[in-house]
Amino acid sequence: MVGVIELEEMEFYAYHGCFKEEQVVGNRFLVKVTLETDCTVAAETDDISDALNYVSVYEIVREQIMQTSHLLEHLNKRIIDGIYQKFPELLKATVKVSKMNPPMGGQMKCVSVTFSR
Repeated sequence: MVGVIELEEMEFYAYHGCFKEEQVVGNRFLVKVTLETDCTVAAETDDISDALNYVSVYEIVREQIMQTSHLLEHLNKRIIDGIYQKFPELLKATVKVSKMNPPMGGQMKCVSVTFSR
C-alpha cells in the first residue's frame, strides 16, 4: 500500500541568499516535504520500527537549512539528497522551500523552489 506522508510548514530562521544582508540578518523559511513510500507493513503491524521516521526527516531538513546557501535550489537539492541517503526505499520525494518576504524591491509573501525525485 503506497502512502503519502507530508511534513508541512516546518518553520526555520536561517541565513540563505545572494545578498550579504540576507546572510547577516537572516529570514524565515518554510519547508514542506512530501514522501511516497510503501506503508503496507507499518499499516499492518502498528509498529514504529516498520514506519518511516518523521523525526529523522525533520532532523535532515533542520541540519541542511542551518548550513548557509546562496540559492534555494542548492538548499533544496541538499535536503532531497539527505532524505534519499537515509531512506533509499522512497518511491518519490518532493521538497518545497519558501523564503518569506524576500528582498525583491516590493511586497511579496514568499518565493519558493520545489524539487521532486
